[in-house]
Amino acid sequence: MNIVSLQQGSDQWLAHRRKTRNASDAPAMMGASPYTTRADLIRQRATGIDREIDEATQARFDRGHEVEPALRAFAENIIGEDLYPVTATTLNGYLGASFDGVTLAEDVIFEAKQHNAQKRECIYRGEIPPSDYWQIVQQFAVCASATKCLYLCGDGSETNTAQLWIERQQIEADIPKLLAGWEQFDADVAAYIPVEKPEVLAPTGRAPDQLPALRVDVTGMVTFSNLAEFKAGAMQVLGAINRDLQTDEDFADAEQTVKWAKGVEERLEAVKGQALSQTADIEAVFRTIDEVSAETRRIRLDLDKLVKARKEAVRGEIVAAGVAAVRAHFDTINATMGEHRFSPTQSLSLNIGAAIKGKKSISSMRDAVDAAAAAEKIAASQQAERIRACAAILAEHPDHASLFADRVLLCASKAPDDLRNLVAARIAEFERREADRLEHERERIRQEESERIERERAAAAAVEPRQHDIPAGGSTASPAQDVAPAAAVSPPALSTPAAAVRPGATLKLGDINARIAPLSISADGIAQLGYRPIAGPGSAKLYPATDFDGICRAMGRVLLKAMDEKAAA
Repeated sequence: MNIVSLQQGSDQWLAHRRKTRNASDAPAMMGASPYTTRADLIRQRATGIDREIDEATQARFDRGHEVEPALRAFAENIIGEDLYPVTATTLNGYLGASFDGVTLAEDVIFEAKQHNAQKRECIYRGEIPPSDYWQIVQQFAVCASATKCLYLCGDGSETNTAQLWIERQQIEADIPKLLAGWEQFDADVAAYIPVEKPEVLAPTGRAPDQLPALRVDVTGMVTFSNLAEFKAGAMQVLGAINRDLQTDEDFADAEQTVKWAKGVEERLEAVKGQALSQTADIEAVFRTIDEVSAETRRIRLDLDKLVKARKEAVRGEIVAAGVAAVRAHFDTINATMGEHRFSPTQSLSLNIGAAIKGKKSISSMRDAVDAAAAAEKIAASQQAERIRACAAILAEHPDHASLFADRVLLCASKAPDDLRNLVAARIAEFERREADRLEHERERIRQEESERIERERAAAAAVEPRQHDIPAGGSTASPAQDVAPAAAVSPPALSTPAAAVRPGATLKLGDINARIAPLSISADGIAQLGYRPIAGPGSAKLYPATDFDGICRAMGRVLLKAMDEKAAA
């Protein structure tokens, strides 16, 4: 790692943090911070305006700075080495981290956190607290030589400090995901469009203005009424209505009772109207109250339905916007993927929709969906890089392309290392099978030639040996002496049987070539086979006609020898 000589907390250190991808911002960048949303971090980086630190947050920072020295001393006792707080970046300067402590050999890093009940519960379970996980991943990414991290949460005392050892192999597989996350974050910052987002308290709602006060003065009295007896009798009858419907008769009775009840309501309304009509002013008052009450009830019900429907619509719009952003990201990636194009999972909408579960405000829903969409984009970018790496591995073996007809599926489903092993295995198996095939082919050829030689030998054995007529001055060598041993062959069909040859008959070189066409042979070639011409007129080469069969057999032996040498090669 590259150590930056800056004092943590200084103005220069703060300026450095504003232009560096900091480990402490990694949780928010990955949408895992309980303190800052990913959308807020994008807004801060795009506008350069830091969020205001309220008193509660500043107090939390101050408490952390207060306990850090005690926690560092506690950690030094555990590690057995001194720890040095440093600010550093990766060698290329892309990632940064402010370490609470690093050993001199840079093989152990230290992270201090003030007391937090939830974090301590995670430590007791042997887990890295989710809100700090990506910070630890980035610290390992910055300090490439570190093999472990000591994570402490508490105040530095023996009784109130929880500790967790984190090994590099626990988190190393997520370093590429972290880098992909920052790349996506950079793209989102570059594409940021400022929007007005006033900071307000949670909405409480506002009701319409109150209706005018209603005042009614009524004088008068009822001259006659049997209300008490009527109410008692009516309640008795209504109470006796059967509500336990089991048989057809019960349902028939109930249907008739419904009709009866409707009639009772109508008669009661008529009696009420008759009574009210005798007091016109009171009737107008009640009628007005009923009208206002009915209109109020109608508006209340309509507005309640509208609120519920609109809330669902807005939730759907937010989720749809997140899904559309992810699909657009896939389209951008696939523009360079060729046959290796890939699509989002069928559960994309469900995954994005799950992000708003439990969210009450529109702003919190948008932030949650933005974070979920970013996670899907990061995963897609990583998948594309893995597929490209796999395609590059297959491209290294163009001579064996036919072995990988399933290359698209392999690139989509295999990790590069696994694919490299599979490629080696397939090529080795192919070469083994090809070697076996060639060996079987050679064995077949050898077997066929052996059988052929046996047949030719049997045929040759059936021919009675003949004494060649050797003229004076001719060669006394046997026709086969100057030829490497080979199996005898039957004379070609064009040869003349010895019994049919006229005594003293001769053949010209041209006659021999005419008979063995389409093959041909020169006088030197016949001489190498062991046959010499006899004296003839002029420069003509004449051979005893009885030599023709021997010449053919000798040529056959040469040809068979050539076949054996080819098969053995």
